[in-house]
Amino acid sequence: MTTYLMTFRGTYMTQELAPTLRDQSAAHSAGWWRDAVIYQVYVRSFADSDGDGIGDLRGIRRRLPYLAELGVDAVWLTPFYASPQADGGYDVADYRAVDPLFGDLSDADDLVREAHRLGLRIIVDIVPNHTSDQHAWFRAALAGGEERALYHFRPGRGTDGELPPNDWESVFGGPAWTRTEAGDWYLHLFASEQPDLDWNHPKVREEFDSILRFWLDLGVDGFRIDVAHGMVKAEGLPDIGLSEQAKLIGAQVLPFFDQDGVHEIHRSWRTLLDSYEGERIGVAEAWAPSSERLALYVRPDELHQAFNFQFLTCDWDATAMRRVIDGSLAATASVGAPTTWVLSNHDVVRHTTRYGGGEQGLRRARAAALLTLALPGSAYVYQGEELGLPEVQDLPDTVRQDPAFFRGDGQDGMRDGCRVPMPWSGTEAPYGFGPGGSWLPQPESWGRLSVAAQSGDPRSTLELYRSALALRKELPGLGDGEMEWLATPEGVLSFGRPGLVCTLNTLATEAELPVPGRPVLSSAALEFSGAAVRIPGETCVWWAV
Repeated sequence: MTTYLMTFRGTYMTQELAPTLRDQSAAHSAGWWRDAVIYQVYVRSFADSDGDGIGDLRGIRRRLPYLAELGVDAVWLTPFYASPQADGGYDVADYRAVDPLFGDLSDADDLVREAHRLGLRIIVDIVPNHTSDQHAWFRAALAGGEERALYHFRPGRGTDGELPPNDWESVFGGPAWTRTEAGDWYLHLFASEQPDLDWNHPKVREEFDSILRFWLDLGVDGFRIDVAHGMVKAEGLPDIGLSEQAKLIGAQVLPFFDQDGVHEIHRSWRTLLDSYEGERIGVAEAWAPSSERLALYVRPDELHQAFNFQFLTCDWDATAMRRVIDGSLAATASVGAPTTWVLSNHDVVRHTTRYGGGEQGLRRARAAALLTLALPGSAYVYQGEELGLPEVQDLPDTVRQDPAFFRGDGQDGMRDGCRVPMPWSGTEAPYGFGPGGSWLPQPESWGRLSVAAQSGDPRSTLELYRSALALRKELPGLGDGEMEWLATPEGVLSFGRPGLVCTLNTLATEAELPVPGRPVLSSAALEFSGAAVRIPGETCVWWAV
């Protein structure tokens, strides 16, 4: 019986398989987004250039070679616009200015140019559902200006207007309305510092067309659209009649989310994006109650991609995974769009922890990475997942900044744990993040998880990702295209792509299967005996066929 740990960069892989893969390599001719691997950078936590403990654009630019070597195709940046930072920059005061925390406009320009030089595309966040309460429009609105029509101001209910206009709740908890000194109320589906815009007003639409053009002219390759499902509210702002409304998001259509009117906005944006050369794209952050409704956002005349939150929230269970994969592929195929696969982002607990934490969570996370990168479509990687970073669950209350933490009955308020700054090198914090400290404390155990510590170790999670991303470019059957499920025992998933088979054992125990081809990558060591292979529990394997 022979045991192998498969790594693309190891001698076994490169000696026996690399020439074959190079012979088969073929590039997709159009629609780069259809099979792109897009790396999410949470700007304040990626790399700090000036020692203030907060990541910035210059820090990101200096680390772009790392991302190019990792093998991703594009980089998505969270908001870096001028902002009071009430919600990590998702409260924008000026959409055309860079916040001094992160640099200036020339730094943004330099970052885009350097990324393009390295063959990377840049996608930036746009926040169209709401502005900051410090935005010039909202300040004028509070002063009684005509800008009031650009937001949702309403009289209150009750004898003296002391009650909110309806029963809507903030995603962060508490009422979705705040009363002004004048006695009326304004709508904010998130923090009170984030008043919702009224997209029925033509000036709002004209302004955002201008904002998109500003950044497209600077050279960005697309936009991730925050709350893409939220810009249009039901006529009359009707009551819901239920409490704990945050739990209903993604489970049913609500009068403030996933209204059909949002699609007209996205169609107009698609026309704008198509007017630029270079295949600029729009990506919807849209919570929809079904894969079918999510697919509406990526019809041929709307956006290019939508995040697949059904997959992100799926349990570690073979039956559930297959059901979500089938539903996702069927829905996007019905409109001719690619499916996206995402395991973590800046709003959810890191999947290493969601999958059980510790050694088990890491085993599952490594396996899940190979699964997602083998599925048809595009994949997203959240910074640090390629290092196997866990959620930081013991942050002191005094350092937390998530606005949901300070409210009740909304999101869990624990998003800071997935936003702790990246460890790059060294044995002590801030692990090469920057010349000073870090805005959130990093665990003492992160020294062994740093980029430097994992680089060159064929058994590390970083090298597993580098290998998988290199193979994804080499093997023509990966990325966009077809797949076919193969017969397997219960608890095991296996599917074929042209020239490749991907096998995932979700069980805690090993599974013995016929060898389907030549192993090219595995998330754990394999044992071979004749024509059979023993796949350890919670392991994924790629086979060349």
